[in-house]
Amino acid sequence: MSVHHGTHTAGPVARAAATPQEKVAVRRPGDVAEVSTQRASVPTVRTAAARRILAVLRFATGFIFLWAFLDKTFGLGFATTSERAWLNGGSPTKGFLSSSEVGPFTGIAHAIAGAGWADWLFMIALLAVGVAVMAGIALWPAAIAGSLLMLMMWATEFPPFRFTAAGDPSGSTNPIVDYHIIYGLALFALAATSAGVTWGLSRYWTRLPYIRDHTWTH
Repeated sequence: MSVHHGTHTAGPVARAAATPQEKVAVRRPGDVAEVSTQRASVPTVRTAAARRILAVLRFATGFIFLWAFLDKTFGLGFATTSERAWLNGGSPTKGFLSSSEVGPFTGIAHAIAGAGWADWLFMIALLAVGVAVMAGIALWPAAIAGSLLMLMMWATEFPPFRFTAAGDPSGSTNPIVDYHIIYGLALFALAATSAGVTWGLSRYWTRLPYIRDHTWTH
């Protein structure tokens, strides 16, 4: 009976001896990397107050782009009068680009001012970035597109130059950083902190099959 008892206990002992190997197998470097990858997809902003502030910043930044689209389309009487509205035959780009008088890109700005393709690209960018940022979806593509748009507008005004081609003061208050640069940085900050999760549609957006498989669309 004692031999049988020893033989009977050998099974658990053998299994217990294999347990450390199983634990080591669970902690393979690949498994650690997989856990790290999963954790990397979780928003890094921890506090509720910070998430809400970023959500408010997201709404405000997105509304800047969306309002510009609405004002230029319908002529709401702020930057664009009803007579100059896009729907009434006005050009969203002509006034801004044709008034460029400073910097090395003045000639290019004057050449494309009022062009149909420039109007359409400009308005599509305003609408797409505005809607995406306010909804909290596709924040990385919106950040790239919006920042490129802001950079082109910055180049048109060209703050580094203090004087226009005619020798008049350009009105620049800072040679490098102006509101266009701040808007671009804000867009990237919102994308990098997953600001679309709070009060946004990011959770639903990232569940779509194509979006889930292509992280650059988040």
